[in-house]
Amino acid sequence: MKVVILAGGLGTRISEESHLKPKPMIEIGGAPILWHIMKYYSYFGYNDFVICCGYKGYIIKQYFADYYLHRSDVTFDFSKNNCMTVHNNVAEPWRVTVVDTGLETQTGGRIKRIQKYTGNETFLMTYGDGVSNIDLNALVSKHHASGKVVTLSAIQPGGRYGVLTIGDNDDSVIGFREKAREDGGWVNAGFMVMEPEIFDYIDHDNTVLEREPLEKLSLDGKLGVYKHHDFWQCMDTTRDKVLLENLWEKNKALWKIWNN
Repeated sequence: MKVVILAGGLGTRISEESHLKPKPMIEIGGAPILWHIMKYYSYFGYNDFVICCGYKGYIIKQYFADYYLHRSDVTFDFSKNNCMTVHNNVAEPWRVTVVDTGLETQTGGRIKRIQKYTGNETFLMTYGDGVSNIDLNALVSKHHASGKVVTLSAIQPGGRYGVLTIGDNDDSVIGFREKAREDGGWVNAGFMVMEPEIFDYIDHDNTVLEREPLEKLSLDGKLGVYKHHDFWQCMDTTRDKVLLENLWEKNKALWKIWNN
């Protein structure tokens, strides 16, 4: 089963770095978050990737073209006709198709553009800026059992602020607690399974996946959900990047389930 990764957006909310590179190429622990996502899928046996590029997509192409140089020690011997020796070859069981899906194309349009690479097969889809410890096997099983066209994963992100209980006289706090995840609504976590029928719900490049296609699927009773109750974190802002970096450095990165 192929894994489609959306990696073409501008990343304007983390512009400190995205003005230099696509957001999926911003590094966590010395490796692009895109690499982290791919390593996670690979752990579950999904190794055939289709990456939807747009903004500065050539950087993603260069990364995979020189993958061994990024992940291995290299000796350049200029005394022997510019000989290059790659040490400790880091071999991944990956097949990576990098597709230019347009600079201004919306999320649905990007998926439409890679139809020829997924064909008539069920495929996985996610965004190139979020990590999780979601059970992909359970997600896929739920999808196959449901008969839906799309099954998306859902999380309860909760709030970033504590909740105060204020007394009737409005001048005393009579209770305080951190806001729990269960206080919030369910939101799309981005890890999805899709049947090829999804392409029938996408009209053109300007189609936003999260609007017309998913809304229409929900009205048709063809949109399923898998609830994830554990870790999930996107990288929308610099604050998010710092959080993910800290988790990685402290060996608390719950998405890192593969061996070194």
